[in-house]
Amino acid sequence: MITRKSKREIEQMQKAADILVKCHKEIAKMIKPGITTMEIDTFVEEFLAKHGATAEQKGFNGYPYATCASINDEICHGFPRNEKLVDGDIVTIDMVVNYKGGLADSAWSYAVGNVDEKGRRLMEVTKTALYKGIEQARAGNRIGDIGHAIQTYAEGEGYSVVREFTGHGIGPTIHESPHIPHFGEPNKGLRLKEGMVITIEPMINEGGWKSKMDRNNWTARTIDGSRSAQYEHTIVITKGDPIILTEQDES
Repeated sequence: MITRKSKREIEQMQKAADILVKCHKEIAKMIKPGITTMEIDTFVEEFLAKHGATAEQKGFNGYPYATCASINDEICHGFPRNEKLVDGDIVTIDMVVNYKGGLADSAWSYAVGNVDEKGRRLMEVTKTALYKGIEQARAGNRIGDIGHAIQTYAEGEGYSVVREFTGHGIGPTIHESPHIPHFGEPNKGLRLKEGMVITIEPMINEGGWKSKMDRNNWTARTIDGSRSAQYEHTIVITKGDPIILTEQDES
């Protein structure tokens, strides 16, 4: 069932988002060759606890960590690990914050040290694709308008859009209806309504879009070994421009 959030619910989700944004900004300072994603995961748990929040995905369907940490060819749901990040890696940190029942979800890709020009362009195109989708996320438009905007831009830049994983509604649990594909046809799909809260989170690959699953049954990676990037925001649908709860004051 698709729920439209009350003003009070959105205010609580914004509080969770504020904590999440602060956490991502601290992570950005930590990202460098030599750090491990397990160290980042530990930091996130401690940071959230200090702010009276919890990591909502820890324990969700048995997921064991506070964050997902996906490196290079890993598309999403990478497990934090003790191997050190190395110069040139691209790492995506994804987390869902619960603050007194309000949820917020955001993933961000980070360059580790000196990422090559192709990798930085992948990141730039992926972030721009996110905002292209957000531009279409307003009451009266349809879900297909979001995916079409992302797909046409990313493919026009020579990249592929992951099909198997989508954005989603959020609150009161992590994954609510509707699914928000990052590909599609304009004027197709469910019509967006004021008060809906969704995530838009395109995963963009250098090579083909198809994925394969690791033995842990969580981590998805590109079949061809190409790199992937992802950026995600939690947004509120309004009659005008959407409200980006997880905005980091940058585009």
